[in-house]
Amino acid sequence: MDRLWAPWRIPYVGAADRTNGCLFCDALASSDDRKALVLLRRPLAFLILNAFPYASGHLMAALTRHVGTIGEATPAELGLAMALVQTAMRALDRAYHPDGYNVGLNQGRVAGAGVEGHLHIHVVPRWSGDANFMPVLGETRVLPESLEATYDRLSSALASDQ
Repeated sequence: MDRLWAPWRIPYVGAADRTNGCLFCDALASSDDRKALVLLRRPLAFLILNAFPYASGHLMAALTRHVGTIGEATPAELGLAMALVQTAMRALDRAYHPDGYNVGLNQGRVAGAGVEGHLHIHVVPRWSGDANFMPVLGETRVLPESLEATYDRLSSALASDQ
């Protein structure tokens, strides 16, 4: 049997059953946006990189307020979160030139929500031919750059959107 090592996945595996705290609220409380992966803060919503991305540039627009369902969110919160999705896509266009996007929201564990209690919208850039055998056979995603490099690249692209 061949083995494919993915040691960068251990923080994800180790945190899978973590129930205390909220990663989005913790990120908002951090004084170091780069370390917390927070790209952009607004009063009702913010942009944050996904620490375990499906692709380079995978980020999320999350509500600032800790609510877990669309029904609990206000129209203003949802509107700003979607405006940040647009802002993120413009920055991703400048920084990565993707061929398309997956944009989605998972509400509830059975719907695929990894963080159930804090509403967020995923923005995943996609490229022609980016679906390869690694996620299917190796349960591993191949990312061509570090989260720090992604953060720096998107921070620059977001700054030009202001």
